Amino acid sequence: MTEIHKERTGLDRVVRATGYSFEGLASAYRNESAFRQETWGAVLLIPTAFWLGRSGLEVLLLAGSIVFVMVVELLNSGIEACIDRISLERHELSKRAKDQASAAVFLSVMLAGATWLTVIWQRFFA
Repeated sequence: MTEIHKERTGLDRVVRATGYSFEGLASAYRNESAFRQETWGAVLLIPTAFWLGRSGLEVLLLAGSIVFVMVVELLNSGIEACIDRISLERHELSKRAKDQASAAVFLSVMLAGATWLTVIWQRFFA
């Protein structure tokens, strides 16, 4: 199957890759409560970004910071799934991988929060 996949090129490869991406998003939504929460946050915050942002760059920073959190959450979920697939047994390296992936999500949320607070401050208090 791997060899067949590698032989695909052009539009067929793009179409299949897009389908796999949507399958991944659907799987994350079904199986990961944090991703569901972030999805609903994005449903509320991305339209708000268009209202709050005074320029295209501000809208991009606001909306992009939310999408960035979702991207990092997907990577975190993928790492956790791989670790759990290998073994559910406690192991220091498994803990380290999961904790570091979680830390990446935390940092992305902090960046998004700082971005939103900065734009809100500039819009209403500066």
